Amino acid sequence: MYLKKGCSLLLKVQKKSLPFIVNPTSNVEQLNGQTGKNSVDLKESDVLKRLKYEENISTALESFKWVANPSSFKHTPLAYKIMMEKLGKQQEMDSVQYLLQQIKLEGISCSEDIFISVINAYRRGKASEQALKTFYRIQDLGCKPTVKIYNHLLDSLLSDNRFHMINPIYSNMKKDGIVPNVYTYNILLKALCKNNRVDGAQKLLVEMSKKGCSPNEVSYTTIVSSLCKFGKVKEARELAMRFTPATPIYNALINGLCKVYNTKEAVDLLDEMAYKGVDPNVITYTTILNAFADQGNLGLSFAMLSKMFVRGCSPNIHSFTCLIKGNSLMGRWYEALDVWDGMVKEGILPNVVAYNTLLHGLCLAGNMNMALSVCSAMKRSDCHPNSTTYSTLIEGFVKYGDVSKASEIWNRMINLGCRPNVVVYTCMVGVLCRNYMFEQAYCLLDNMVIENCPPNTITFNTFIKGLCFSGRIEWAMMLYNQMERFGCSGNTTTYNELLNGLFKCNNLTVALQLVMEMEDKNIEFNLVTYNTIASGLCHMGMLEEAVKLVAKMLVRGITPDVLTFNILMDAYCKGGKVESAKQLLNAMNQLGLRPCFMSYTCLIGGMCNWISLEAAICCLQRMITDGIPPKISTWNVLVRHLLSKIGCRSALQYLESILAAD
Repeated sequence: MYLKKGCSLLLKVQKKSLPFIVNPTSNVEQLNGQTGKNSVDLKESDVLKRLKYEENISTALESFKWVANPSSFKHTPLAYKIMMEKLGKQQEMDSVQYLLQQIKLEGISCSEDIFISVINAYRRGKASEQALKTFYRIQDLGCKPTVKIYNHLLDSLLSDNRFHMINPIYSNMKKDGIVPNVYTYNILLKALCKNNRVDGAQKLLVEMSKKGCSPNEVSYTTIVSSLCKFGKVKEARELAMRFTPATPIYNALINGLCKVYNTKEAVDLLDEMAYKGVDPNVITYTTILNAFADQGNLGLSFAMLSKMFVRGCSPNIHSFTCLIKGNSLMGRWYEALDVWDGMVKEGILPNVVAYNTLLHGLCLAGNMNMALSVCSAMKRSDCHPNSTTYSTLIEGFVKYGDVSKASEIWNRMINLGCRPNVVVYTCMVGVLCRNYMFEQAYCLLDNMVIENCPPNTITFNTFIKGLCFSGRIEWAMMLYNQMERFGCSGNTTTYNELLNGLFKCNNLTVALQLVMEMEDKNIEFNLVTYNTIASGLCHMGMLEEAVKLVAKMLVRGITPDVLTFNILMDAYCKGGKVESAKQLLNAMNQLGLRPCFMSYTCLIGGMCNWISLEAAICCLQRMITDGIPPKISTWNVLVRHLLSKIGCRSALQYLESILAAD
């Protein structure tokens, strides 16, 4: 299998800063497009127009440089503002800083708009701390802080999740005698809610009103959304009722209800909107439509789509994507394709999310040829596949056993310059492990670090599972011990995979050490953990310890499943304690658990070995009566016993009589 190692296409290319040199001898003729024209004829409107509409940032910068001649033309604050905005959008922060210095040297007063352009440039570049440092130089640049500047600075800190810096800036704002407005308060509300301080946000809402700043619909929508996020929908609705009914607030409430699949109340709110004269928008309908689709209630999803059309609200790409997703999850990919065709007929061009949703549905259904056709159509429509596209295809091929094709998709992605994310890398680790290519899988982990996409716990769990499955438990333990080096720590799944591998290799000592380590680190024991340990203990002949473990599990409030009972029943039967196994079978029924064919098969085996063939036949008849058909393994147990006791010919006659009776 071909895999690129250290592919140069994945290397991060550092962005070069644009050279910025102000030329005192301007070439005005190039700006005017004429030769020999006197520089005094150059108008500010021409310069501004050229700067504003020039798409190439280097050309715009050259134009700005050419006309910067104190003897013929001096840039105005508006020209600086336009240039700052263009450089900021391209995140050319060195040039922005240089322009600020030029403003100071030329004695131009830095206006509010220019300073806001600088802050916004840093916000786009996720450099809010640099925006803050520039703000501290505001007086030096000849600009006075205003409420608008403070708002943009606070918003920059919020977008960068610098919550600890927001309150000091707000306090500084009040010390400067600047009165916060509704925009200021809304930024603070978002910061509190984003930091899970919805209680503080509610107190601030009261403070706003007391200080004569009336909250608007953004204020209420922010808090309502946050309350719904924490499942406090009732409290959110009570708060919403204090404000004039508005679509965004209703949307927040409906979204909260739909997240907990309370679609009935969500529809009631939709009707309430109509009653109160509040117009639902495409977000309102799509939110409910999506909830119905997630619940598998596609009939109501299509009904909501029809209601949109009837009420004159046109569905958007998200509306159709929700329906495609719903049909795909139900395995109805023909219907998903019909929705797709309907979307295109409505004049809505599919985006990468829509394509990926359809691909996911096709891969779930195992229709990989159709999935590849959709991927090809995606490229033809100039919609570029992303890492999600490729990871979906890789997972699809791996699921259906085509490791070679999965590898081909990976190589195609790399060659096209699409950088894999951690999900794609993890898929590929799984592919390599299934193909027993563990050395290459390990190299891939190192490559992830090189490409600044470090492996996560799921990546390691995938690798460890593959190693344990192939019996390479020592390598799996070594990999587990290296997780911290990659900035990861083991979780319950990690320990479950390792315990399963250790018990299969009869390494009881290390397995019990891991169990103690889980307890020391407060790693959660789930049902899989208990079943794995119980199975391992039974495999090692430690039935009493396994029973004690299950008792401990019950005390901790974890309900056993059929597998738990099967593990203990099998151990009891192998140890000759068939009556105890029979009691467990009865206990399963009392707990409302339905025994499976393995439950009866191990009991039949125990009866054959320790009681009598007649008892085993009675158990078989009970199995059939309970509506559980015997499988090959069940018959194998009986045949082996018959052959050892009464010989081949008699065994066949006996089996024929059993089948005739059934």
